Amino acid sequence: MSRAAAPTDQGTPGRHDQGTQARQEPGPHVAGELEREQDFLARSRENLALMRERTAALGTGLAGDAFGAEVLEATLARRLAQLADDPEVPLFFGRIDHTTAGGGETFHVGRRHVSDPAGEPMVVDWRAPVSVPFYRASRAEPMGLATRRRYGFARGVLTGYEDETLGARDHDGVTGPGAGPGSGAGHGTAGQDAAPSAILEAEIERPRTGPMRDIVATIQPEQDVIVRAGLDRTVVVQGAPGTGKTAVGLHRAAYLLYAHREQVTRRGMLVVGPNRSFLRYIRDVLPALGEIDATQTTLPELVAGRGRLRGQEPAGVATLKGDARMAGVLRRALWSHLVEPAEALVLPRGSRRWRVQATEAREAMMRVVAREPRYDTGRDHLQHALAHQILVQIEASGDALDETAWDRIARTPAVRRYAAALWPPVKPAALLHRLLSDPGFLATAAGADLTPAEQQTLLWDRPPRTPGAARWTGADLVLLDEIADLLDRTGTHAHIVVDEAQDLSAMMLRVLGRRARTGSLTVLGDLAQATTPWASTSWAEALDHLGQPGGHVEELTAGFRVPGDVIDFAARLLPHIAPRLQPPVAVRRARGQLTLTTGALDTVVAGIAGAEGSVGVIVPDAGLRAAREDLTRAGLAYAVVGEEPGERGGDAPGSHAEAGGEHPGGRAGLGATGSGATGSDATGSDATEFDAHLDLVPASLAKGLEFDHVVLADPAGIVAGEPDRTTGLRRLYVCLTRAVTSLVVQHADDVPPELGGPA
Repeated sequence: MSRAAAPTDQGTPGRHDQGTQARQEPGPHVAGELEREQDFLARSRENLALMRERTAALGTGLAGDAFGAEVLEATLARRLAQLADDPEVPLFFGRIDHTTAGGGETFHVGRRHVSDPAGEPMVVDWRAPVSVPFYRASRAEPMGLATRRRYGFARGVLTGYEDETLGARDHDGVTGPGAGPGSGAGHGTAGQDAAPSAILEAEIERPRTGPMRDIVATIQPEQDVIVRAGLDRTVVVQGAPGTGKTAVGLHRAAYLLYAHREQVTRRGMLVVGPNRSFLRYIRDVLPALGEIDATQTTLPELVAGRGRLRGQEPAGVATLKGDARMAGVLRRALWSHLVEPAEALVLPRGSRRWRVQATEAREAMMRVVAREPRYDTGRDHLQHALAHQILVQIEASGDALDETAWDRIARTPAVRRYAAALWPPVKPAALLHRLLSDPGFLATAAGADLTPAEQQTLLWDRPPRTPGAARWTGADLVLLDEIADLLDRTGTHAHIVVDEAQDLSAMMLRVLGRRARTGSLTVLGDLAQATTPWASTSWAEALDHLGQPGGHVEELTAGFRVPGDVIDFAARLLPHIAPRLQPPVAVRRARGQLTLTTGALDTVVAGIAGAEGSVGVIVPDAGLRAAREDLTRAGLAYAVVGEEPGERGGDAPGSHAEAGGEHPGGRAGLGATGSGATGSDATGSDATEFDAHLDLVPASLAKGLEFDHVVLADPAGIVAGEPDRTTGLRRLYVCLTRAVTSLVVQHADDVPPELGGPA
């Protein structure tokens, strides 16, 4: 890394002719260059404001009619939202200077495009093709660049810069003002041949509070390849803790919205998270990148329209309902409703009576079935097939018919009644109610897929009298969604991003797969963090259930957030929980702080509570009450993650279970997590999970969260809180890898032996 502060003739904003420029010594010139960059930032903001003013002034008067005016108004509103400026968020974070042979141009790279009144770019969008070298160029492959510059900011104010020499135009010098010493591990946008970037490391390791931020300034080459994968590609990102898989998925969504704007906006972009709390955590990322045309939801919300969620059930029952074999059971149950024709179809028409014999009707049915239509569509096809038989007879008699006759005959009451008798209408709730109530019907539908014992597991002990009285569970809603798709094709999106996908059952994956049937997906997860009874065991199987067997799996193992000592300690569990996965590797120079102690919890937390950044205290769900008492007794203010206002003192209320996961006591639900995510601190005032400096976190809700400092209490209790040891160790792995700077493991001389003793 050549840390330089070489002055540059600004020339035309955003695009400067570098030519052959004499290197100038650092000193006052460094400060002068910094001032020029600060001035350029100010002018960029002014021009962004002008762009917004020009957009706002367009109005809807150009529209030709009321509908056009409505469309134009929505378009302008969307554009104004994209041009919003947050003064605390820098407009650009980097600059690329091309070699003289490469054209000698300079581009400032930022979150959105900014141009001057003449249309010349001042800032280019990070997603534009011209920005690719900023992320991928290296000394081995400079991609036409002479230098790459990174900027340091403090609350939107440009405080320093740092130049990296890549090509023929060499700059040597010193670190620019505000760059500061780094504490990383030599990671940088330039790749493995790059020296450490102090600014890059400072941005990655900066203490964070509030919702998740974008990583657009720190995307690494291997991450950029995933982000810019084509819209036609389904990609699985197997990401170890701290590798940025969630951020990569969100930035890919932003890239696809940019690169395929019309198609993706028209067909829809869906971001699916494990629970509402998680969605609140990531909610600001896409808007910060200028993208508002994405729907963020959870899987429970996707299937909520299929029925009313009112029940819970043992995890073993939910696991069986989530098995891929249930798809075949439901299909056979539905298609078993077809009835063999027993008599002819008779259609009176004028003085004539036209007939389709039962054998001919059966042949028509078989032809329709062979086409494998959706069930409801098949009935319409049968009506038209029967109408065709009659049409042929009428034409053979010499009657003249117009081109609409076929459809008119198909929709006559006689044909419709006959088709409905052979192909009876079915409602999803009625079908599932019968399947879970009627042993004979279930046995027939199960065929060889389910054993008698499994069939007995599915059957209700006390069947409700009607479908409306059923207390549907989360797993039931997923089955109802499957049935609904068998009846009528589910609409699809252009792209779906799904996070924590390893925790979804086969049937849950099918919910997503059918919504991307003509699109693609970005699937984010970590098999080592799978903690539901029905979790995926391989990404190849998950891709099959998604209907995307050709999807590509990318494995991220370079950890940029979790420090080395912490990730190495947690990785001791991998041979026991995911032996086929590559262990993560921390690339930061700072190893972090890892401490094992038998001290009292309140004393340990009090000792770290004053640290800069966020603090998370992760405890077993069953130990939540005791932990609250400890923190309250120590006079510490805190919020409880996942707790509704007014909920106090419980060990592990139902809201602490994962979405679609197992509740304490072996009960399974769907979508219970994070509905409120607020708690009360020790002084009695309300605090939210993203506002408090200190969060008390039940272990079942730690997944996906990140804290600068973590106190993990009772690791043995976390393991014991799960139904089996492997799942317990996976839960512990999740909890151990939430720390960015320091981890304190508080125990009672009972650290699980799989961790191998003291670090």
